[in-house]
Amino acid sequence: MIAIIDYGAGNMKSLQFALNRKGMECCVTTEKKQILNSTAMILPGVGAFQDAMTTLKQKDLINTIKDETTKGKPLLGICLGMQLFYETSEEDGEWEGFGLLKGKVSRINYTVKVPHIGWNTLHMQRSSSICQNIPNNAFVYYVHSYAVKEYAYNSLVASTAYGGTIPAIVQQDHIIGMQFHPEKSGNVGLQLLANFGEMIS
Repeated sequence: MIAIIDYGAGNMKSLQFALNRKGMECCVTTEKKQILNSTAMILPGVGAFQDAMTTLKQKDLINTIKDETTKGKPLLGICLGMQLFYETSEEDGEWEGFGLLKGKVSRINYTVKVPHIGWNTLHMQRSSSICQNIPNNAFVYYVHSYAVKEYAYNSLVASTAYGGTIPAIVQQDHIIGMQFHPEKSGNVGLQLLANFGEMIS
C-alpha cells in the first residue's frame, strides 16, 4: 500500500486514479499508523511551500516521513512535494524544508513567463530505473513558479529548459522527485508511476 500524504495540496483523486490504473494500491492519509505500515510514500504537490510545511508540522508528520525515509522506504515527491525535499525555499520569504536533499528552491527566471504551465520535455541526464521505457525528450505536464536552483548534480536524472535548466526528475537512492505532474502527463506519466511501483514491489 502506497501512502499518499494529505497536507491539503489537492489533486489527490487524479493521482489515485493514475496509480490504480497501473494496479498500485494506495490510500490518502494523514494517519501515522498507515504511513508506518505503507510500502512507500508520496508527497503530492499543489500550493505554497510555507503552507505545506506548516500543515505537515501541525499534523506532526515531518519526523515520521523523515524517519521512514531514513529507514529506506521509497519516497516520491511531485511538484511542490519534490521541492519540500530540499533545505530551503525562497517562495515568499525563506523557509526550511525537509533537508533530505541538499539545495535551494528559487523563483523561475524572470526572462520567461511565470508560472511555467504546459507541456515540456524531459532531457535525460543519466540512466535510472525510474526512467525505464521513457524516451529522451518525452513531454510531460508542468505547473510551477518555483524550481530547484541549487542541487547536487549527481542527483539529476532529467531536466527541462525554461528560463534556464530546471531539474525535472531527481533521485538519491530511494528518494525521487518529479517537478511535473505524472498523473497529468498521459502515457509517459503512467509509465513513470509504474516504474516507481517496480521499485517497491
